[in-house]
Amino acid sequence: MRVNFTVNGRPQEADDVWEGESLLYVLRERLGLPGSKNACEQGECGSCTVRLDGVPVCSCLVAAGQAEGRDVVTVEGLADFAKQRAEGGCASGACGTTLQDAQQWKAKGTDSQTGEGTELSPIQQAFIDAGAVQCGFCTPGLLVASDELLERNPNPSDADIREALSGNLCRCTGYEKIMDAVRLAAARQSEEV
Repeated sequence: MRVNFTVNGRPQEADDVWEGESLLYVLRERLGLPGSKNACEQGECGSCTVRLDGVPVCSCLVAAGQAEGRDVVTVEGLADFAKQRAEGGCASGACGTTLQDAQQWKAKGTDSQTGEGTELSPIQQAFIDAGAVQCGFCTPGLLVASDELLERNPNPSDADIREALSGNLCRCTGYEKIMDAVRLAAARQSEEV
């Protein structure tokens, strides 16, 4: 089957998708967007979290066909998504991150800083500044879930943050640095208003 949907603000088409194929598989293997991670394939870890029509979902549990005609935002599109949100939307219809641009993002040994030369979303920058990244495997899902929380609740309590991130597991950080990062992003966001 063919699946037509919007990924990171751009219309996309995936051909020869079989009925049991997950949205995660289509994003990673067919569209070349490796940001969402494949860890548990059971919706337990949250490393594959994307936004489907604005709602955080475990893409390993969503059949690709369910994305037909819908809007998906992955970690690769967070910076553009945040920028569009700050500017009040996308009037031109050609917003978002192109697949070609997203597929070219690679860390280089000569990079002196993570993300150098790449615009980051506020939550991505906060994760770096707060030291909320260790091995990085869980980070894409945490970023997507945190971004949705801050859009929905710009001034979350610690309980709100814990609840929003309760579907995301991290084996490295102990969660306090992740909490710090979300608090930092919220504080910076409130300063901009």
